[in-house]
Amino acid sequence: MTAPIPTRVHYHKKDRQLELTYEGGESHRLSVEYLRVFSPSAEVRGHGGDTATLQVGKKHVGLKNITQAGRYALKLHFDDGHDSGLYSWDYLHALIRDREANWADYLRRLEEAGASREPLGIEIKQL
Repeated sequence: MTAPIPTRVHYHKKDRQLELTYEGGESHRLSVEYLRVFSPSAEVRGHGGDTATLQVGKKHVGLKNITQAGRYALKLHFDDGHDSGLYSWDYLHALIRDREANWADYLRRLEEAGASREPLGIEIKQL
């Protein structure tokens, strides 16, 4: 798969959404929560087979920083400390394409686990 490369990447901090704009003006917004729970990192996806870790309590997660990894990916630095996944242009494009199915599957897995998108305990944000 050779996905298009965004011409602009913009973080909407208030809405906690990452906007990817492509040549011709096509634009897509992905919630930071969605990006976090579908991180391509081994910490989230596991090391093959059925070793993925269900991400819970990520509803209010935001981004601290975005850096480019070469010419092929973004590295997202989440405010919960997670920053080990590289989001290739192909992977971002797949997240856009499969957003509805991915999200429905995630919500189903949360329900089956008796888990929640809401964080547990008191959330403390660093200023």
